[in-house]
Formats: sequence, C-alpha cells, structure tokens
Amino acid sequence: MSETDRLAASNKQLERTKNKSEKQGEPQQRKSPHRGRRSLTPGGGKSLKLSAPVPSTLHPASVYLASLSQGSRATMRRSLNAIASLLTDGECDALTLNWSGLSYQHTAAVRAILVERFAPATAKKMMAALRRVLKEAARLGLMSYEDYARATDLPRIDTPPQKLRGRALATDEIATLLDECDEAKTIAIRDAAILAILRGGGIRRQELTQLKLQDYNSSTSELEICSGKRKSYRTVYLPAAAVKLVEAWLEIRGRKRGALICPVRKGGQVELRHMSGDAVLKIVKKRSVRAGVEEFSPHDFRRTFCSDLLDEGIDVFTVQKLAGHSSPLTTSKYDRRGDRTKRQAVERLFFPQPEPER
Repeated sequence: MSETDRLAASNKQLERTKNKSEKQGEPQQRKSPHRGRRSLTPGGGKSLKLSAPVPSTLHPASVYLASLSQGSRATMRRSLNAIASLLTDGECDALTLNWSGLSYQHTAAVRAILVERFAPATAKKMMAALRRVLKEAARLGLMSYEDYARATDLPRIDTPPQKLRGRALATDEIATLLDECDEAKTIAIRDAAILAILRGGGIRRQELTQLKLQDYNSSTSELEICSGKRKSYRTVYLPAAAVKLVEAWLEIRGRKRGALICPVRKGGQVELRHMSGDAVLKIVKKRSVRAGVEEFSPHDFRRTFCSDLLDEGIDVFTVQKLAGHSSPLTTSKYDRRGDRTKRQAVERLFFPQPEPER
C-alpha cells in the first residue's frame, strides 16, 4: 500500500471517530450521493481546495519545492501530495490545496495520523515539508506569521538512533568492478569513468549527473561540484588512478562543452547530454551483477569514500568538506573505526611517569 493510500485510510478512520463524538445524541442522516467528500476541515468549514490556479511564484508549495534539489524535490512532492490528500480525502494534491488556510487543528490532526501510520523518520520528514510550506505561505503574505507560528507549534517527532543504511565496499570489490569495465567498448569506458568519479570523489549520484566538462580540471585533478541541496560549490580531488579512467573516457567523448558523463547508444555513439540519476543506478547495478559483487547502491561509494578517509586518520572536518556535509555529525556516522583504534588514540596522550623509588 502506498503512502497516499495509507494516509487516506487513516483519514477516514479519524473522521469516523471525530464525527461520532461531534454528533452524539443527533439522529443519523443519510448521506446524499451529491454531498461533498469529508475532510479534516474543522467544523465543516470552508473548503481547502484552491478556487483558481495560482502562479508558481506565488504558490507556497511550488516555491518550497523549487528550492530543493531534483532528487529531494520528487521525495518532498510525494510527501506533500500525501498530506494534501489526507486533508481533503483525496480531493487535492500539493498544487491544488490552499496551504494558507491550514490551522493548528489541521496540522495537529495530520501529525497524529503520520505518527500512527509511519515510521518516526518518515513522519518527521513529512512534517518538515509541511512546516516549510507554511513558512513560505507566511513569507508570501498569504498567512500571518502569528497564524504560521500557531499552526506549527507542534511537538517534534523523536526518532530513535538508526543504524547507517547501506555498506562500505571492500577494496577487492572495487577492483573487481573496475575489472568488469576493462574492455575497449565505449560504454565500458564510460562506465569505468562513472565508477572512478563515484569512488574517487565520493560525490552524490545527482551531483555526478549534473557535472559539465568545464567542471573538470585535468591538470589539477579537480572537480567543481554544485550541491543542489543549497546551491553551494565545493572542490573534490580525484586520485591519479581515477583521473586516468576519466581521461580515457574524454578521448572518446571529446572536449566539446556539455555534460561530462553522457549516454551512449548501442552503436557506441555518444550523446552530449546529461544522464538521469536512474540511469546511473541501473549502470551500477548492471556492473555489480556482472562482476558478482554483493548488491550495493551508488551512494555506497560515498559511504566508502568517507569511511576510508576516516580509517586513514583524516580528521572529520576535512572529510566533511570533501563530502559536502552540512554538519560534522553527519560525517561522523561513517566512522567505522573500532575499539582498537580508540585505544591506540588514548595511548598517544602524554602522561607523566612517576619517578622510580630508590
């Protein structure tokens, strides 16, 4: 069952409970087929559906989604669609709901259902999207800051510590993957360059697909990365072995401006356009199956990058900058060094030795 279906079912359950408590002592009325759908609109108040389309620059959900990276945008759009469906019993989505009409009663009811139906991390993510949209509504002058503060005055959803998903690849697995691409075919040379950048640069899949030729400096082995999350830039440095694989790809691709990593047709013809994140995912999965490597995701190269640097004793703040993490706490999650490393670190501390007794 999808998130939307589960939310709609939860909405109906809440409405049955709400209507029962509100109508105690009242005779039951037969529902007319022409009556509107039930929703979380308090007290049978005005509809939450927009009466007319709103320009995207004035729509709080559109403004919020436009501020996100492409990958995050799709995820948060689904979350907002689910919340809008919940509030209107499937009548509205993120772009047809009047977000500025939400009150504390709406948001409190949404939070209660999300906590009941979803894992804490998922519910917290969806509530974060709701808060951001209401904040944009206040910024756009569609609701007062007082109404915004009241509607978002909700307890935070606590999430228990979770084990880091994914895994770090072993060095022999990485070698096996690159061996799988060791052939003269154009598509294999392109795939080797993809693996080299993901492994050597530790960048996100979406960042890889957005790379342009001018973002790569062969003389300094640098890649200029634009992070879609905050539209910020950082520089990563590829190891010599990775540069060699990228240069081999550029000999085939050519030096024309455009996407650094491009699609390749079956006949070996290179198309100078950007690839999608899903295409990169399929390439990584295909190469892992052919190489006989245990299943992993493109993001696991990033986990491996951070973990290996921390294993080599690189300080967490340097790794944070290379990975483009907003907080060193995120980077520290990749620290897989055990008790032995911690014990060795403590042994390095200076401690005065007592003078031997005479």
